[in-house]
Amino acid sequence: MTLRDTLSLSFRTVRSNKLRTGITVAIIALGITALIGINTAIVAIKQKFLESFSSMGATGFTIRYQEPRHSFHNDEVKKEKRGAKKEKKSNMGKPITVHQAEAFKAAYTFPAQVSANIVGDRSAIIAYENQKTNPNVWLVGGDENYTGLNGFSVSSGRDLNPVDIETGRNVCLIGKDIATRFFGENAERPLDKIIRVDNIPFRIIGVLKPKGSTFGRSLDNLVIISYSNVRRYFNSNPNSSFNIQVKVADIKLIDGAIGEATSAFRPIRQLTVTETDNFMIDKSDSFAEMLIRNLSFITMAALLIGVITLVGAAIGLMNIMLVAVTERTKEIGLVKAIGGKRKNIRYQFLYESIIISLLGAAFGIVLGIILGNVVGILLSTSFVVPWDWVITGVIICSLVGLLAGLYPAIKAGKLNPIEALRYE
Repeated sequence: MTLRDTLSLSFRTVRSNKLRTGITVAIIALGITALIGINTAIVAIKQKFLESFSSMGATGFTIRYQEPRHSFHNDEVKKEKRGAKKEKKSNMGKPITVHQAEAFKAAYTFPAQVSANIVGDRSAIIAYENQKTNPNVWLVGGDENYTGLNGFSVSSGRDLNPVDIETGRNVCLIGKDIATRFFGENAERPLDKIIRVDNIPFRIIGVLKPKGSTFGRSLDNLVIISYSNVRRYFNSNPNSSFNIQVKVADIKLIDGAIGEATSAFRPIRQLTVTETDNFMIDKSDSFAEMLIRNLSFITMAALLIGVITLVGAAIGLMNIMLVAVTERTKEIGLVKAIGGKRKNIRYQFLYESIIISLLGAAFGIVLGIILGNVVGILLSTSFVVPWDWVITGVIICSLVGLLAGLYPAIKAGKLNPIEALRYE
């Protein structure tokens, strides 16, 4: 028998047992669907992370408030190494104030863009004439550099300028969702119109280009005003802290920019040489790295689920192949009687096992990619195919088919043709 004859016979045998084959294929497909589906979703989530954090890119960092550490054991203090910098308790746990943020902007001489910003402590209701939004509008207090450092751009009108910040005049930028809701698709219509933000009038000076959504939250459903107005009208919490964002032109300058930022901000925070920093500096890409690193645990869980399911499928497939050997004993004897060799019998059963396993892989890969991209659609990402996991799935299923069919194939090849022909 040639290889072509053996493969043809294997395909015919698989097709002749549709119910048995279908059940086994479904079990294998379930495991591969879990493996490919979860990893496709993870690829989509990673893509969204990178898009979300790429607004500042690898050349930006943020200075933020360091929350106080609460110690429940007195022994922890004694464990500090000698010679280490001490914490100034009178200054620990204090938020970054507007005066400190403005002082940093004035003192920081490194060639970089700097933005001070704060988020309102509650979502806002936006009203125009007789219409109003739900109380879920994101309210941000920024300065003239906020939009550029956070990936926003103005489609019509102008951005905030230093005079808006210094005078605290009631002007604002609105996102695409709000502009469309009140004024339609024409981006020029909202300019110079008066809207009410929690019943406080603001004049629209610009409309932002659409940016999409992140994790179910629209980035176009926001209003940007000056940080001075957020402090005045929309921030009742005295412990609210400012964030300071810095962006340099070249990634080679990032370490120098961070070092100078630390040197400039320590005196503003009233720290002496022997005291530790009471603020945090986060590189903008560190958030994405941390979140992507955490996704590796989900990947391992998906791999474990898939392997457990495929082990069960392999056992079921081996059982089916053993039953097939018993049912087809007379057929095996006939093949040997007309000249079929032992290896031809082995190959036939191995090919049958691998074909069934690869059919499960094909259905599982298709279903997994579809289910994974449902998550991508919800996150507004492009269609993704995790080719590395697709190839891994095919290899795993091939091994499952090979191992599950190996013993039945050997058993079938060892049958005595005379006894096999007499088998009833």
